[in-house]
Amino acid sequence: MSSTSPAPAGPVSGALTDGPLITEGPGLLVMDVDSTLIEQEVIELIAERAGTREQVAEVTARAMRGELDFAASLRERVATLAGVSDGVFADVLAEVRPTEGAAELIEALHARGCRVGVVSGGFEEVVAPLAERLGIDHVAANRLEVAGGVLTGRVLGRIVDRQEKVRCLRTWAEQDGVPMERTIAVGDGANDLGMLAAAGLGVAFCAKPVVVEQADAAVHVRDLRAVLQLIRS
Repeated sequence: MSSTSPAPAGPVSGALTDGPLITEGPGLLVMDVDSTLIEQEVIELIAERAGTREQVAEVTARAMRGELDFAASLRERVATLAGVSDGVFADVLAEVRPTEGAAELIEALHARGCRVGVVSGGFEEVVAPLAERLGIDHVAANRLEVAGGVLTGRVLGRIVDRQEKVRCLRTWAEQDGVPMERTIAVGDGANDLGMLAAAGLGVAFCAKPVVVEQADAAVHVRDLRAVLQLIRS
């Protein structure tokens, strides 16, 4: 882990002063999706159609604060979505808004030869087309089971939880030939803490207090371009 400067007041804290991310530049940045890459929580947008948004939002908030096991809380929330038409995916995709500076951050990183990945506790049916639109290189998200054109209220396959996010970060770094010292992870919730600790630089983005306390650096404004300020030599 590279040394950091004292936390200043302002849009970012914990900017790097030396180390491979400064001397060689970043090789891979992996970020969370809900409330990081995008402004909303996808599961809450789907829950709006199921009439369970308030219930789901409360559980989501507790999970992001680290008060609940993420996988168990996801299954609980997804169960409330049973019966919603699978047409919801197109509706939600049209509704999600990338966080300010998202496209510019990705473009700037690509210009420096850095790959970009997203790891989401949300859903592949929305995340994958969004990632393609933004030119993101790696994608991991959960998948919802559909039968007869409606959601069953179940998740298919593995769940992208805290441990899976770490595994994705390490796997993509190896695939891209990037040492972990040149990786950056960005997230806002407790389920991001593992990858923030594993990366060369872990960045809390407008995050829950437990995440800000444990991350190497933090962005305090809702503009993803501020991440670049942390690695500017």
